[in-house]
Formats: sequence, C-alpha cells, structure tokens
Amino acid sequence: MGLPLSKYVWFDGKFVTLDNAKVPITTHAIHYGTSIFEGIRAYWNGKNLHVFRLDEHVKRFRKSGQFYNISLNFSDKEITDAIIAICKKNKIKKSCYIRPFYFVGDYGINLHVTNKAPTSVAIFSFPFGDLFNKNGITAGVVSWRKFSDNSTPPQAKMGGNYLNSIIATQEAKNNGYDEAVLLDHNGNVSEAPGENIFIVRNGQLITPPLSSSALEGITRDAIIKVGRDLDMEVFEREVTRSELTMSDEIFLTGTAAEITPIIAMDGKKIGNGKPGNITKKMMSEYQDIVMFQNEDYSHWLTPVY
Repeated sequence: MGLPLSKYVWFDGKFVTLDNAKVPITTHAIHYGTSIFEGIRAYWNGKNLHVFRLDEHVKRFRKSGQFYNISLNFSDKEITDAIIAICKKNKIKKSCYIRPFYFVGDYGINLHVTNKAPTSVAIFSFPFGDLFNKNGITAGVVSWRKFSDNSTPPQAKMGGNYLNSIIATQEAKNNGYDEAVLLDHNGNVSEAPGENIFIVRNGQLITPPLSSSALEGITRDAIIKVGRDLDMEVFEREVTRSELTMSDEIFLTGTAAEITPIIAMDGKKIGNGKPGNITKKMMSEYQDIVMFQNEDYSHWLTPVY
C-alpha cells in the first residue's frame, strides 16, 4: 500500500524530489535491517502546525542507533531543523506523520558494523489521520512473544526489530482481531506490535514496565505524566494476561495510534463494550494538548510556521 508522500524529502542534508531519493540494492539495511527510525506527529490546528515532543523523538532517534554502534552523522539540531524544514518545504498545513530514519548504506555483507560504516539519513512526511477506529478496536493475545534484552535491545527502534511486530500482527489479523497483544518471555503483558498498552482497574491506570520488554514510548510517557497531573493513581508494574479480560478499560498509546480504546480482548467484551470514562478523558486531554489548547503542556509542541 503506497503512501501519499509529499513531493520533497530530506536526504543526507539536501531537499530532493521523491523520485531522486534512491539507494543501491547493496544497501546493508535492505539485507539486515540495520535501519533506525522514528514516527513523529505534527498537528494542524487551523493556525499553525505543531510537532509533538520533537526533542524527545530526536534524542531517542540517536540513542537507538547507539545500541548498535550505528552513527547518525548529523547533530540533533540539524535533524530537528530538517524535520521542521521538510514540513515548510512541502507547505504542509494539515495534520501529518513525519518519518526520519537512518541506515547503514553500501557496506557489503559484513556483519561487523562499526561507527565507521557509511550511513544515510532521510526524512519524509505525509498527511495522516486516525490509524485505528477511535470508537474502539478488538485485540487478541498472540502466541509469538516479544523479544527481550536477552536477545535484542527492546528500546532500539530498529527496522529489523519490527519483524516481531509483523508476524504478531499477521496472527492477530488471521484470528479476526484488529490488533495483537504480545506477552514477554515470562508470560506477562508486554505491548502491542506498535503501541504501548494501558489497563484501568478500580480507577487505577496501569502499564507494563520496561522490564516486560515494553518500549519506553513517548506517548506512553505523556499519558503517565498527564494521569499523575490529574491526581490519578498511575502504576508501572507487571500485568498478567488474565488481568486484560478482568480490566475495566484498556487502551493503546503510540504516535500513530494516539489513544486508541480496546473494547474487546480475546473475544471478550471489556467493560460495557465501549470506550470507558478514563480512556475518553485521556483521549480528550491528548487532543487538547496536541491542538495547542492546553498551555500546561505547550512546551511539548514545536511550531513549524
């Protein structure tokens, strides 16, 4: 499925048209998944385009490559400026998704990747609305487990890591669900293929810890902060599989998913089968924040124009 990409992309420090952004078939990342990426949202509120938590995304962007000694040969400021500039260059005045990524280039078939390996950086963007139905989706636990620190760093947003997400999504779709939920190697809840997960029980907001191989998600962090600012009890702790269907509410968080309610888990209705009150509150708070309607969190937004 093709993406409605904007005309210009940022490629190794220059603006080029999409048809001129090409790499050779010997690119290392194509063969071994040695690519690092971020997903970033920018929101148009009728007056300006605001990038959500840009600094945090750029910092994680660099850190992901450091796990594998893969160099990002541009400063954080250069990447930040390029993300803003690609929106301006394409004259984007609607909510969009921005994808910066860097990857090991023409490096042969050598598996000994060092910080001397050639890398390239690219940034593209495209208009983007809802990833999932905001009235709620179905989900199911799949048989595949989320990889752990014993094998691959879960905190690195690497292209190769997401094969785990792809096979989990395939199983969930084949089972008739909208989305998958993966367990960690201890059998506790980890996350969804591209999202963190929260449950609500007895008014408490609970999300799996990083030790359950959950990504330290930027939207996850935002919801934890917002929940505590609202004087909610928020806990990062292990969540057993059985707690999913016992929950009063469940929702996913992520850049693409934003806040997405899960209304049925493993074929069982969650709550009354509709988004719960706390989920709806978080959805409303998030929308106000990204649309520049909550001054308390205005520092999370970077204006483009």
